[in-house]
Amino acid sequence: MTYEATISWLFEQFPAYHLQGVSAYKPSLDNIRTLAAAFGNPERELQFIHVAGTNGKGSTSNMLASILTENGQKTGLFTSPHIHDFTERIRVNGKCVDEDFVVRFCAEIRSKQWKIEPSFFEITWLMALCYFKEQGCTIVVAETGLGGRLDATNIISPLVSVITTISLDHTNILGNTRAAIAFEKAGIIKPSVPVVMGSLDAEIEPVIMRQAQLNKSKITVASKLPDYPTSLIGYQRANFDTVMATISELRLAGWNISQQDIERGIKNLRQNTGFIGRLEIVGTDPLIILDCAHNPEGITKTVESVRELQQGKLFILYGTSADKDISAIESLLPDDAAYFLTVFRNPRSANLQQLKDAFASGTKKVHFYSDPIIALDEMKQSASKEDTLLILGSFFLIDDFFEVFFA
Repeated sequence: MTYEATISWLFEQFPAYHLQGVSAYKPSLDNIRTLAAAFGNPERELQFIHVAGTNGKGSTSNMLASILTENGQKTGLFTSPHIHDFTERIRVNGKCVDEDFVVRFCAEIRSKQWKIEPSFFEITWLMALCYFKEQGCTIVVAETGLGGRLDATNIISPLVSVITTISLDHTNILGNTRAAIAFEKAGIIKPSVPVVMGSLDAEIEPVIMRQAQLNKSKITVASKLPDYPTSLIGYQRANFDTVMATISELRLAGWNISQQDIERGIKNLRQNTGFIGRLEIVGTDPLIILDCAHNPEGITKTVESVRELQQGKLFILYGTSADKDISAIESLLPDDAAYFLTVFRNPRSANLQQLKDAFASGTKKVHFYSDPIIALDEMKQSASKEDTLLILGSFFLIDDFFEVFFA
């Protein structure tokens, strides 16, 4: 079977949140434990940093992996979703998993008789563990898929557990209060394993502290640094605070990570991890910024960050998944921007009518499109070279612009 046929089989055979949304979610660790045991429990032979959070976990994971790569480690990185190709989810020192390994692993999965019905994410996580073991990784940075307590990644015992931020997202699965979501994220806290929090406030502190006390785990809250690498802008500075707090915990555990490792890790972030699509400047004259923010807190932080850089008028190209509260997000977006709202190719996209209904208040200047590329062309024509163009709303939307900005 070819790589292309294998990926088609993966998506067709197993429920994938990437395509189906909530119906693909498996809220239990039973499946992944069964799968891991059948493959010799590869997670027991690896060291991990485990990263959860509503926003910032992808950026934090990539920064940590890049710094550890510069430190000389053979660094595995597991993130989701992918933007353009499945292999982006599993990397070693920035290099995507070999397509041949994907084919070989899936052939082994097909050859076994299973009494369980695993999800796409569970199979992918097991694939990552087997690949990291085969590659001889000395450290793995693993990002949770959704939540934490019942996420498939939660069969590991990490060196450090990291929780970036906690806000409302996936409320139909994780709960409709920040305290309820905090309980799910805090599920990655393990006995005597230090925990780094990107932030901690009165609403979620009792939940986090209770889990930490039950597990006898030390809590460290990231603090604002006096200065930052010049390449980090806007909300990425807060993510870097979390990264540095995590590095401090690793140093306490005996890891010799130098300031040079940190500086080079940030400088070579794209090279070391393939990191794209987060508050990324992809064009000038006009200024064009891409961001995959998709929930209210993330979009608010992105807009605030863009305001720091904004030149001229602001134009926003926005597309989102149908399961998001688009009306709530519309209320958070600035009225002084011009909007180019679009459907994207992924089947989870909101349709034009959903976008029109959510933006029916009349307080914003809006245009609607069924093709993101046409929307971008129209936005460019409407703007001058002195203006700012922001593209945001979903990983899936960023994928539609992959050939334009990243090929």
